[in-house]
Amino acid sequence: MKFRKFGKALLMGAVSLGAILSVTSCVESYTVGFLYVTGTQSTGTSGSAGQGIISGFKIDHNTGRLATINGMPLSSGGSYPSRAVLLLSSRFLYVLNQGGSDCTTNASDPACAEANIVQFSVAGNGALVSQQTFYTQGKNPFRIFADATGGHIFVLDHDAPDDSSCAAALGAGVTTCGDITVFNVDPTTGRLSLVLNAQVTAANGSQLTYFPVPANPIDVLLSSNFVLTLSGTPATGDFVFPYAYNTTGQLTLSQNSIQTITASQATAIQAGNSFVYILDNEPITYTPANSNTPVTVPSQILPFSVGSGGSLQAQTGGAVPDVPAQTNPLFLLAESKGKWVYVANAGDNTNATVTNTQSGIAGYVIDTSSRQLTTMSGSPFGSGAGPSCLVEDPSDQFLYTANFNDSSVTGSVLDPNVGTLSSLPGSANKTYTLNGPAAYCLINGRTS
Repeated sequence: MKFRKFGKALLMGAVSLGAILSVTSCVESYTVGFLYVTGTQSTGTSGSAGQGIISGFKIDHNTGRLATINGMPLSSGGSYPSRAVLLLSSRFLYVLNQGGSDCTTNASDPACAEANIVQFSVAGNGALVSQQTFYTQGKNPFRIFADATGGHIFVLDHDAPDDSSCAAALGAGVTTCGDITVFNVDPTTGRLSLVLNAQVTAANGSQLTYFPVPANPIDVLLSSNFVLTLSGTPATGDFVFPYAYNTTGQLTLSQNSIQTITASQATAIQAGNSFVYILDNEPITYTPANSNTPVTVPSQILPFSVGSGGSLQAQTGGAVPDVPAQTNPLFLLAESKGKWVYVANAGDNTNATVTNTQSGIAGYVIDTSSRQLTTMSGSPFGSGAGPSCLVEDPSDQFLYTANFNDSSVTGSVLDPNVGTLSSLPGSANKTYTLNGPAAYCLINGRTS
């Protein structure tokens, strides 16, 4: 009988130990996703400055801390990469290399002729392997995006390859323009092939291999079946030009033409929760609630909905002031639950050696009825110097910025109740050093 009692106690002890181990295993760290950052090499071997690189990190599900993916960083396959997209269930990554340091305004730079798109395959451990290289039709490409199906890639070129076709698409008297190059994406290999312009022909009668857009493009967005190009200059003001989009990748001229907006220093056109936001780096004066004293802040956010023919309808309440202490808004992220919006303010990012006090993250609450943005309690929040992008991890717990001025990645914990941001837990590994200034970041949620 004693033996039986001992055996029973031993069995119960084993069951208890198993339960403890089971609970422990539930809180073990694991990778919830991968973070990729494009940037420019400024440290390393001699002669490597200016070369494009891709850095990659594993995201810890419990802490949000980052660990470098084996074999990274690696070459982007060109110089000065700007944007990138993940397609076909994150099996392929496409990186757009601009070619030169500032090809949108300095087209004479010989390096600008080396612009390309490099395709990478993505392994289950997040590692990248270079595959093929493709080229846009225009000059000085600086934006790349994809449709929701992943069947088409669009690239915004600052300069069209042939100005003689500008008037045919945009109207008599138009002598210069940019363009959008559209590619089909092969669902098996990821290979890119051109979508020809079925609406506009070249002077020789052949189909154009691109879609003209107004001169001086700043940014571009696919929203509500329209491709919206933001163009303009401080001297002339900014405007939006729509193309209608269909699932074949074809762009057709919308019934609406150029639409002027109340901005002259726009930096980006971004989407969030079915709305369109234009970020504008010019002062706005307003009177805060519960105050009779006007306040001037250096930048603003212009919210719109997309109407008939791609026209932008100003949202009730009008322009939203950016936070007073920060400038140069470059990127907007609407978090996954549709409650909050965050804006990355880069400040003065003209000098990569400057630690900029004018940069950080502004947080906004989305009103459930009016959809208007109101400043979040505790905003602004910290980031590295000169954030150039914002991403949310696949578990909706953390936000990350990749920073131009101090060549870093920084992470924050997102409060699920009120949306405020705080530092990652622990005393170390809150800032991750890159090999050079960051340009863009994106998240891969496929981990196997």
